[in-house]
Amino acid sequence: MKLWGGRFRKETDSLVNDFNSSIRFDGRMYREDIQGSMAHAKMLAQQGILTWEDQRAIQAGLESVLADIESGAVELTEDNEDIHMNVEALLTQRIGDAGKRLHTARSRNDQVAVDLRLYLRHEIAEVIGQVLDLQEAVAEQAGKYQTAVMPGYTHLQRAQPISFAQHLLAYGAMLERDVTRLEDCGKRMNVCPLGSGALAGTTYPIDRWQTAGDLGFDAPCTNSLDGVSDRDYAIELLSALSILMMHLSRFSEETILWCSWEFKFIELDDAYSTGSSIMPQKKNPDVAELVRGKTGRVYGSLMGLLTTMKGLPLAYNKDMQEDKEPVFDAIDTVKMCLPVFTGMLRTMRVLPDNMRRAAGKGFINATDCADYLTKKGMPFRDAYTVVGRLVASCGDKGKTLEELTLDELREVSPLFGEDVYEALNLENCMSLRSSYGGPAVSETTRQIGELRKFIAAHRR
Repeated sequence: MKLWGGRFRKETDSLVNDFNSSIRFDGRMYREDIQGSMAHAKMLAQQGILTWEDQRAIQAGLESVLADIESGAVELTEDNEDIHMNVEALLTQRIGDAGKRLHTARSRNDQVAVDLRLYLRHEIAEVIGQVLDLQEAVAEQAGKYQTAVMPGYTHLQRAQPISFAQHLLAYGAMLERDVTRLEDCGKRMNVCPLGSGALAGTTYPIDRWQTAGDLGFDAPCTNSLDGVSDRDYAIELLSALSILMMHLSRFSEETILWCSWEFKFIELDDAYSTGSSIMPQKKNPDVAELVRGKTGRVYGSLMGLLTTMKGLPLAYNKDMQEDKEPVFDAIDTVKMCLPVFTGMLRTMRVLPDNMRRAAGKGFINATDCADYLTKKGMPFRDAYTVVGRLVASCGDKGKTLEELTLDELREVSPLFGEDVYEALNLENCMSLRSSYGGPAVSETTRQIGELRKFIAAHRR
């Protein structure tokens, strides 16, 4: 008979049992379920609701259940629906009536809520660690290529000269925000729903502050209905993971472009590439493409849970069983993507000569040419027009700006002097951009240093 089967006169239909069961996915929370039960039993004993003899039996029984689940000596079964009832059934088989007293003053509603928070709190720390590993790879590669000039792009058109370090460090900044978003989510998540009961608390004299403290929470949830019906923390985590995957997807897209023959700014290591079954010359960026593809999967998890929760009245509804699969899948997906992406970034071969050749085309020093005239006293809008005419003339002549003779330059403005060629030199164009956050070596050195400080400060 089911543990909840007292008022029922029929056995559950096998189809309903399979449909209702969640053990195939919530079984992964067995440690958290046992951890919560241990804290609950201790609190019940300290409040005189349970005898210390029963508490000791429950503690020992739960320890043995935990050891047997981890060793594979016991099998979780769909007959007991979920992880909570599996653990309680195993415990009661081992210690008898004391096991039946464990569920005093709690419900599966607050039990699953505390299990999920405990589980996700641990997973957030794991994901943060992987993001920090990726940031270290960004810092390593950026440190090697601070003077490697490449074209920066807007609208995927060559725009201005930057360094490869500067480009990588933009992703370092994105990943910093990902870390702090995950940390903020963890802080808001860290309140304890245990003791909320089914929805209305309990008539027993429980101590929710003790249970919250023993489980490492900052405080108990302040409202018992909210305690069992809140899934904001899961939605917030999915949102943070979706933004993280969006950043990885953008990075993947650029990696795919960079390793194409059209760009050839990088070459991926053989260990992080695949071939074609028919074209022997191919070296495909499958890692980057899969990360880009899996981003949609994480987005889908977020939209799925938002849709599940949007029409639910208070308090608990069985619909909320649909929270775990998307959250677990998103976490698994992110934790699969991050290490392989980090390995791909660490091992890729950068081709700075190709970057420099690309930077030499596309007139990416045009703004510097206009700035040169502005510093000579010409209003910027007039300088902009003059340089625009020069670019059009270069197109007709098949030249770059720095290939124009001084006479050709002076045809459009007498302000041009010999020093213009220093201003048009791409290395100078990049190195003189020393404003805060820019691509000059002094600034990328500062950014790399700050990134390393961030990594050290957020390691746990």
